[in-house]
Amino acid sequence: MEKFKIKGPYITLGQFVKAINLVSSGGMEKAFLLESTITYNGEPENRRGKKIYPKDRVNINGITYEFL
Repeated sequence: MEKFKIKGPYITLGQFVKAINLVSSGGMEKAFLLESTITYNGEPENRRGKKIYPKDRVNINGITYEFL
């Protein structure tokens, strides 16, 4: 499990995939999110505006991230 420190009260799913370098630009976010297998706290999710808060867990293509 990877840990990710949020700067501020939350980060959106789109911002997160850019922050961990899964996509290089905002234009690529939407396509990446639609093509990838993503769960948010165990539920399927693909909205780039989904807010992620500390203690949430996101799994992207088999890698789980815990937010601090």
